[in-house]
Parts: sequence; structure tokens; C-alpha cells
Amino acid sequence: MDAVIGPRREGYSDTARRAEPLPANAPLPMPVQSLLQSPRAAAVRSPAAWRRVLIMVATAVLSAAGIYEMYQVLQVGGITVLEGVVLVLFAALFAWVALSFVSALAGFTVLCCGWRDDIGIMADGSVPAVSSRIAMLLPTYNEDAPVVFARLQATRQSVDETGRGAQFDWFVLSDSTDPSVWIDEERCYAELAATHDRLYYRHRPHNTARKSGNIADWVERFGGAYDFMVILDADSVMTGDVLVRIAAAMETNSDVGLIQTLPVVVQARTLFARVQQFAGSIYGPMIAAGTAWWHGSESNYWGHNAIIRVSAFAGTAGLPTLAGRKPFGGEILSHDFVEAALMRRAGWRIHLAPTLRGSYEECPPSLLDFAARDRRWCQGNLQHGKLLTARGLHWVSRLHFLTGIGAYLTAPMWLAFLIAGILISLQAQFVRPEYFPKDFSLFPIWPAQDPVRAAWVFAGTMGLLILPKLLALWLVLMRNETRRKFGGGLCAFGGLLLETLISALNAPVMMVFQSTAVIEILLGRDAGWQVQHRGDGAIPLLEVVRRYALPTALGATMAIGAWLVSWPLLLWMTPVIVGLLLAIPVALLTTRVSRSRPLLMTTPEQIDPPAILTQVHALADRLCQANQTTDPLSALCSDRRLRELHLAALAFHPPRPRGRIDPHLATARVLIDDAESYSEAAGWLGPREIRAVLGDRETLQGLLALPGGDGPGPIATESRG
Repeated sequence: MDAVIGPRREGYSDTARRAEPLPANAPLPMPVQSLLQSPRAAAVRSPAAWRRVLIMVATAVLSAAGIYEMYQVLQVGGITVLEGVVLVLFAALFAWVALSFVSALAGFTVLCCGWRDDIGIMADGSVPAVSSRIAMLLPTYNEDAPVVFARLQATRQSVDETGRGAQFDWFVLSDSTDPSVWIDEERCYAELAATHDRLYYRHRPHNTARKSGNIADWVERFGGAYDFMVILDADSVMTGDVLVRIAAAMETNSDVGLIQTLPVVVQARTLFARVQQFAGSIYGPMIAAGTAWWHGSESNYWGHNAIIRVSAFAGTAGLPTLAGRKPFGGEILSHDFVEAALMRRAGWRIHLAPTLRGSYEECPPSLLDFAARDRRWCQGNLQHGKLLTARGLHWVSRLHFLTGIGAYLTAPMWLAFLIAGILISLQAQFVRPEYFPKDFSLFPIWPAQDPVRAAWVFAGTMGLLILPKLLALWLVLMRNETRRKFGGGLCAFGGLLLETLISALNAPVMMVFQSTAVIEILLGRDAGWQVQHRGDGAIPLLEVVRRYALPTALGATMAIGAWLVSWPLLLWMTPVIVGLLLAIPVALLTTRVSRSRPLLMTTPEQIDPPAILTQVHALADRLCQANQTTDPLSALCSDRRLRELHLAALAFHPPRPRGRIDPHLATARVLIDDAESYSEAAGWLGPREIRAVLGDRETLQGLLALPGGDGPGPIATESRG
């Protein structure tokens, strides 16, 4: 029962919440001032300097060529104001595409030549020995408890099969606020802890700073007992082979602070999720290899499926609270980029391991669910703008911030580029040109663009977008084993065509969603932290129509505007217009659940399912069958072991500050005092009152002591841990 609290071991006091010390002349002890005014120079020189020069020079050459060609398209007859806007937007967007292309090309080259990382991780061969203590941390927030615990238990069983399980401890760090989820988590914990040791569960009464605060709380309380920690998401699954290999690499490289694995999307059930799964499986390794090759020891952290040196994290990764109001101020939502940048600033190397197989995650089932998560990421990445000028950061860390910001700003830029192009065409069609300007000129000025050169610019841009897909396909086709894992060459090629088609239809819609998100954030609207939907993707028809009304209306407007100008312009705009006009039917089609294995867009994990994923299904079914009720109070009332476990955990909740009264708890106490039986009191309590009662040991014991409540259970006063 004491395991619900966790081991009472050495922590790292307050270091995980604190940024660096302030200089003596700082007026106020504000963490953000500490970040901006107290630099620490990176101590490690990356061997990837020449690679970065090569990447940047190639990007600059490609960008210059594309921008020059676009200038030649527009400069016929002189550049107007609108054409100048188009040229500026094109320059930024084409440079973005060029950098992505060059990085992917680098990934293709290094994979063809044989990938060799800088930290000596061996993807094959015998499992290395490890002597360090490793904590597996699973932060969770209102997730499906049986599935979450099943993923963690399957990962644990895989680690035990390597013979290195004694070095790992397992922590579920709950921030759940839904009473039913909270009690279900404790039930699943009790079910697994009865037969497995070194499994710990902790529930925070207040989810301060959300996930980053959840991790910081663990580091402060227990981090001092461990060398490394592996951060998981609620949908993460990792094989024991991968975990032991990255732990051994951390032991071998004492100056490495973090190793990020490449999670592969699995368990896709809808067409939308299958598209993401196939794209990540076929393109992901090449793209990741390219970025790892030139990022080197300044790679990034994606927040999960990564191993971190606890002492490095505790000593350097304190997050600032940004000045100002939300959405730009307050707690940093996209904390992972910042934590990696701060660790790198202190001299710790950050690496990406792109070729290790056995790191898995899941994908939102629909574009709407994806966009909801993306909205939070958008706000978090835009917050990074306040950190770009922080002293002491490595320039590649600043580049991570910039690319994160650019990933969302490019959406409204593409939209503005399209609208400006239509306006230029409308102007040429309906506004009478001024052939002779006010200044003296012997020759008229003809407003025109070069259509042939424009077609070549368009073809070149599309080539930069499509060629990386073909290179990734070639990597699949050139190796017999890899080709077989994708169902054969024809199946892989057909999957690529289908993925490209569906992605092309979704891209304009996502452009609208991201543009809307950026505008909302600039207007001061906070995204908050919503529960992520991981179900079957089913969305009511009226909700689909409501959410996709804006993209559909925008598509209709663009179509009408292009048609008013000319049929050629309408055909030119067809790829964007079709995606917007078909937003609703495509959304309904891509959220349908498919139970059978698809003929196209198959992945290695579908052709030959890893044993660990099969175990997840079996464990989840077992834990779901053990759940007799969804009502949290009834569960405590009917299960004495669960009741004792919950009351023991409440004994370690921090006391409520004096003078602070929870109105829902006060209401619940009045209702319980007036009730004559447990069933009567439980019927009077609403969801918020139930949440308050579950978080207050004395009140809960009073409720359970009523007739029909089966008694309050024993009172646990201390932990043996």
C-alpha cells in the first residue's frame, strides 16, 4: 500500500523548478530574467560544424535560385506593391522548403552510405549490460487508465526479458482531474502492483505547470536516487532492447545529457491515422537521419520516448515563467525544446538516435483531433519567441526555436501568398492599367508576368516537395528485407501515391486551421490544456460541418475569385481549392474505422506486429474486464483494497493552506452531514463535489462511514517506503 506513494528517497530539492541564479543587480527574482541575463557558455564543440556549413550553403543556393526565378516572373513591366508582397512571401516560404529538402537529401545520403552515430549506439547484436538506476516516468492526464497501464506493463515485461529489469523502476505520475479516471488509475495500479514490485503511483492534487511541473515534482522528490529517467507519453510503448541500448549509451558517454529516439506511429485505426502512420514509417527515418546528421550534439527533445540524465536535467533545465499574460506569458506549453536548449547551454550534449527500432507512439484519429493538439503546440512554439534572445544558447538551439515558430507562421504566409496571387490576377483583369506613368516615359509600361517561367517555378517547388518522398521510397525498394516489410514494391509505391493524395487534400484545410490558431493567439486567446482524444475518431456529422465550414467557405470564395479572372487561374488553383471544397466529405471518409489490414499504406508493424504491441492488447483487455463500475465512489465502496489504497495515498497529499476554502468541498460536507445514508449522500453530490471529496481524506472517511458505505477503512499515517 505504501507503493502508491513511491519510494522515500533523495530528491533534488528545488533545482528542477529554478532557472539559473540572478545577477546581483537584478531588481526582482524573476525566473525569466534569470534565463535572459545569466548565460552559461556551452563547453562542447560539435564535430558537425562542416555538415552545417554544407546544409546552409546548399539551402542558400537553392533559395537564391528560386527567388531569382520568381523575381524574373514578376519583374516584367515592373514590380507593383502586390507583386512585392508576393515576392517577399515566396522568398521566405521557398527558403523553408529548400531547407527541408536539403536536410532530407542529407538523410538519404547517410542512410545509403550506412548510418554511424556519434555516441556508439549499436542497433543490433547482444544486449549490453547496464549498471545505472533508471526511472521510467509516465505522466498522465485523464487518459484511458487500462490502456495506459497496459502500455507501461508491456514495456516493463519487454525490459524484464532482456535480463536488465532490476535496474528499472516504474512510476505513473497522475495529474488526472476526472474522478472516474483517478480511481480507475488506482484500480489498475493495485491490479499490477499485487504481482509486480518497483511499480509506483503518485497523484498530484493540483496539476501545477502541467506535464513539466509533473516531471519537476518527481525530480524534486525522488530524482536523486536515479542516474537516468525515461519520459513516456500516455500512448508510448518502448521495447526493452531500445531502452537498454540507450541507457548503455548514456553510461558510455558521460557528457551526453539526453538521447531522443524516433517514435514510430502504430495502432492506427482510421484512414487519417493510417496516413500519418505510413508517412512516419516510410519518410520518418530518412528525415530524422538528415536532421541528426547535421544537428549533431545539438539535436532536439520531443518530450517523450527519450532518456535523460537526471543530474543534468535537475541542475540546468529549470523553466522560466514568462512575463506577461497568456497566451504569450505564463507557463511554457512546449517545454521540451526549452529544456533541451538549457541543457545544451550548460554543455550537455543532446542526441537523436534515428535508426533504433522499437520506440512507438500513437496518432490522433482525425484531423480535428490532430488540430486540437496542434493548437496547443502552436501556442507553445510561439512562446519561444521570447526566448530567442536568451544569452548563452547555442545557435542551433535558437534555430530549433525558429523552426518551431516557422512551422506555424508558414501557414498564414501560404494563405496570404495565395490571396495576394488572386488579387494580382483580379487587378490585371478588372483594374484599368496605367500604361504611361506620371513621370516622363517614351514607352508604355505593360503590366504582365512571365507565365512560362512561372510554370517552371511551380514545377521546381513541387519537385522539392515530392522528391524526398521518392528518395524515401527508393530506400525501401533497394533493400529486399525492407521492401518485404512494406508489403512489396508495388504496395509501397501505391501507398505513397495514396498518402500523397490524401495529404494533399488535407494540407489546405490544415493551413486554414493553423492560420486560425495563429490569429487567435495573436488576439490573446489561450489554448489551455485539453484532454487528447485517442478513440476511434468518430465525430458527429453536425460537428464536422460546423468545424469545416470555414475551410469550405474559403474554398468556394477562392474558386469564385479565380473563375472571375480566368479558367487557367482556376485550374492553377485547383490543388488548393479542391482540398478546401471537399473538406467535409474527406473528413467523414478519413475518420472511418477499418478493422482489417489495409492493402495499401501497410507498415512493417502491420506486416509483422511486434510482440510488445500484441501484449498491450491482451493486458488492456484484462484490466478492462477487472473494472466492475465506472462510478468512483461505488468503486471505493465495493472494493476494500482499493479504498485502503486511496486513503493511504491521501495521507501524503500536502495540507490545504490556512484560510483557503474549497467551495465544492464545503458544499459536499454540508450534504454529507445532512444525509442519513451513503446512497443518499452520493446521490446529492455533483461531479465537482465528488472530486473534492476524493481529494480530502477526512470528508471521504465521513462519507464512507455512513450506513451503506461499508466503513471508512483503516487510516494509514505513514509510508514504509
